[in-house]
Parts: sequence; C-alpha cells; structure tokens
Amino acid sequence: MRTWSLRVVLFSLIWWILTDGAMDSWPVGVPVVLLATFVSVILMPPLSWSLRGIFRFIPYFLWYSIRGGADVAGRAIHPQLPISPRLFDYRFRLPPGLPRIFMANSVSLLPGTLSVELDEEILRVHVLDETRVIVEELNMLEIRLADIFALELAATISDEE
Repeated sequence: MRTWSLRVVLFSLIWWILTDGAMDSWPVGVPVVLLATFVSVILMPPLSWSLRGIFRFIPYFLWYSIRGGADVAGRAIHPQLPISPRLFDYRFRLPPGLPRIFMANSVSLLPGTLSVELDEEILRVHVLDETRVIVEELNMLEIRLADIFALELAATISDEE
C-alpha cells in the first residue's frame, strides 16, 4: 500500500508539473495517474529500501566517483601508469531485478571500471588495470547496494566451501 501511495503522489506531482498546475486537467489526469501507477507496479514490483543505506551510499558514491575520474585522467596523462585492460566476470550475490541493474550502472564509479554486459548471474566488467584487486571493490559495492535495498546477499560458491 505504501508503494501505491508513493507512486500515486509521484505521478500526480509529475502531472501537476506537466500541466502547470491547471485544475481543469485533472479529469484526464486522475485516470492517467492511476493507470501509470498500475503499470509501474506491474513493470517494477515494490522493493524495500533503507534510508540509512541510501545516506551511507552517498559519500561512498561521491568519493569513488572523484577517485575514479582522477584515476582515469591520471592514466591518460601519464603513460608510465599501467594500462592492461581485461574483461572480468563477476558473479552476482544480489537478487535479480533493480538491484542488479543498479549495480551494473554503479560499477563505472569505481576507478578504471566499466560495465560491459549484464547476464542473468554474471556482470562482465572492463578494467583498465588487471593487476588491481577488483573483486574486493565489487564486493564492497554490492554490500553497499544490498544495504540500500535492505537485502541479504546470497552466498557465493567460495563462501559455501
């Protein structure tokens, strides 16, 4: 119910902005808002999220965005810095859906990384320097994202052994 209410308010706000607050637009706007809410719930089922997780992710995101930009710029300017690109497959522990998509989009904030392909269980990542320890950074990102969505991460094959 909370998801429906939040989405009705969001779509109503969008309608109000698009119509410059014209009250005579609401006979059309109410059915449109309700239809948009219904379709959005079907296409993107409700997910739980944590405000604490979001606030903890913001400084992490800002720090790694700046660090990632500086790293790539430094490699472009100084030819002595190592560039040994490689494609790396990372097995998700996040559940399918929005959390994995959010991770694929967030990977590019890590220094020298870029999401290349998103499969059902694997995220293919391009790294500029294969000597860097990318697994730990991806694990930390996945933990932060699990915190945002209030999720428990699945065990990996190495965790089970």
